[in-house]
Amino acid sequence: MVLAFDRFVRFDELTAALHDLAATYPNLVSLEQYGTSFEGRPLWLVTVTDTSTGAHHTKPAYWVDANIHSVEVTGGAAALHLLHVLSTAAERNDTTTLQALRTCTFYVVPRVNPDGVEAALADSPTYRRSSMRPWPWRDRHQWPGLVEHDIDGDGRLLTMRIVDPHGAWMPHADDARVMVPVPVDGIVPTGVNRYRLLAEGTIDSYDGFTVPQPNNPESLDMNRNFPAGWARAVRTSGDHPLSEPEIDALVRAIVARPNICGYNAYHTSGGVLLRPSSTESDSKLAPFDVWTWNELGARGTALTSYPVHSVYEDFTWDKSSPMSGAADDWAYEHLGLFGWTTEFWDLIHAATGKRARTDIWYTGPSAEEELAIARWCDQHGPYYLPWKPFDHPQLGAVEIGGLDWFRVFVNPPPELLVEEIRPHAEFAVFQALAAPHLEILVATATPVGAGVWQVDVGIANTGWLPTHISTRAAQQNLVLALTAELTLPVGAEIIGGVNRQQLGQLAGRSGHRIDGGSHNDGTPDRVLARWLVRAGDVAGIVAVAVHPRAGTVQREVTAAADATSISTTTPTTTPTTS
Repeated sequence: MVLAFDRFVRFDELTAALHDLAATYPNLVSLEQYGTSFEGRPLWLVTVTDTSTGAHHTKPAYWVDANIHSVEVTGGAAALHLLHVLSTAAERNDTTTLQALRTCTFYVVPRVNPDGVEAALADSPTYRRSSMRPWPWRDRHQWPGLVEHDIDGDGRLLTMRIVDPHGAWMPHADDARVMVPVPVDGIVPTGVNRYRLLAEGTIDSYDGFTVPQPNNPESLDMNRNFPAGWARAVRTSGDHPLSEPEIDALVRAIVARPNICGYNAYHTSGGVLLRPSSTESDSKLAPFDVWTWNELGARGTALTSYPVHSVYEDFTWDKSSPMSGAADDWAYEHLGLFGWTTEFWDLIHAATGKRARTDIWYTGPSAEEELAIARWCDQHGPYYLPWKPFDHPQLGAVEIGGLDWFRVFVNPPPELLVEEIRPHAEFAVFQALAAPHLEILVATATPVGAGVWQVDVGIANTGWLPTHISTRAAQQNLVLALTAELTLPVGAEIIGGVNRQQLGQLAGRSGHRIDGGSHNDGTPDRVLARWLVRAGDVAGIVAVAVHPRAGTVQREVTAAADATSISTTTPTTTPTTS
C-alpha cells in the first residue's frame, strides 16, 4: 500500500501504509509504537535515516508531528508527503535529501491524535478541537443548548439560518448564499430578511427562546496540555500538564531522543509559519534566538510563500491573556529548540490573492472576502452550498447551507492538497541540514618519551547551529557538554588525568554572522583535546567524540607526520554505529 498524501486517510489505511513503508525501505525506515491513544489506538513514530552511515541516535535529528487537532487533516497529509520525499530520495536522485539522510535523522509522527481525526473523517463526522476524552465532565454530560452534528445526514456540518427580525446577519446583495453583518445602524434594505446563524445541530432542552452554546462534552485541547506555561486558567488545558495519554507519550518520546535539534508541528489553517513565544514579546527573548528564527524562516518563506509570525506579537488577540501550554513553546522553553507551528492553507489568499489578516481567527472574513470565497468555491467544487429548507425538530423552519468549513476553509480541496504541502518537505530537509554536526578533523599521536604518546584530537562543529542550538538552551543549561575519550588497545593506558573529557559547547557557522561585520571568526567552533598515553604503538587507539545533539563520531589515531602542525584537511569523520 502506497502513502496517500493527495487525500485524507482513515487510521487503518494509515497504519497499513506505514508498515508497508518500513518493509519496503528496511535500511532507511523503521516504525515503532510510542504510546496508545485514549480510545486505544497505537501512536506511530516513523524514524528515517541512512543506517549505513550510523544509527539514528548517533546523528542530529529533526522532529515533525501532525494532527494534534482533529480537523486539521492537511497536517497529516504533509507528514506523509515528507515521508515520501525522504524514502524515495535515491530513486529521484535528490542529492540534497540524500545528504540529509546520511548525516541526519528524521522523526515523524503523522497522527498525534488518531481518535479525533477518525471522528472527523467518519461518514457522519464529529468535529472536536482535539481530544475525544470526556472533559471537563468525565461522565460526558451534555449541558442544555446547541449540540453540533449532521442533522440532515449529508455528511457535512454547515450553518443553519433562522429568520429573526433582530438577527445580526443578512444576505449579500450580490450572492444570497453569503451572509454579511447587518450594518451598525441596523438598517437593512426593504424586503431583505435578517437572520440568526447557528452551527448545524439540535437544541438540547430548548426553552423556546434562548440557545445556549455550552462546550462540547469533549472540549480539551491537547495543544494546551504541554508543560510550558500550563495553567488551568487557559481554557481547554486539561487536568494537569501531560494529563492526556497522547501528549504524555509524545513528550516522553521527544525527551528520550536528545539528538533532536529542531521541532515542527503541522497544523491548519492560515498559510503562515508561526514561532514562539505565545506568552512573551520578542523583546524578552534572546536576540540571537529571534535572529536565528528569522534566518531559518526566511528560507521557509522563500520555499513555501508562507510569512513568519511570532504568535505573541502578531496572533495574540488579547495580550493580557495569552494562550500557553503549546508544543512549540515547550520545545523552545524546556529543550531550547527552535520550534515551529506550520499553519497550512489560506483560503482567503486562494480566493483573493491577499494573505488573511492575523486576526482572522477572531474576526472572521470580511464581506468582500466571503463573496470572493463563494465565487472561488464555484470554480473548485460544491463547497459553498445554497440554503435549503429543513424542518428542525426544535426550531421549526430553518435553512441549512453556507461554507463547508471543514472541506475548504480548514483544509484545501483534495485536488489542491499536494501542491500546498509539497514545498514544506524541502523546508524540513533544510532545517535538518542546519543542525550542528560533529566531526573529528585531527586525531594524531606524537612521541614524547619512551613508549609515551601525546594524543591530540581536534573536534569541530561543522554545522550551522551551535551544539547547544539556542541561547536559551545555553542560559538554562539545557544541553549536556561535548565529551571526548579514547578507546585503547590492550596494554595501553592513560597517564595523568582522566580519559573522558568534558569540552563544553561549540559554536556553529551561524555564530560567525554575529560579529558586527568584522569578518574575524576565530575558532569558537573547534576544540582540541589532549591525552598522554603509554603504549607500545598508536595502532588501535580510537578517538570518540559525543555530543547529545551534534552526533557521535569516531576516528583512528595515527602517528603525526609533523608534531608542530595540526592539519585541517584530514578526511571527514564517519559516525559510529555503536
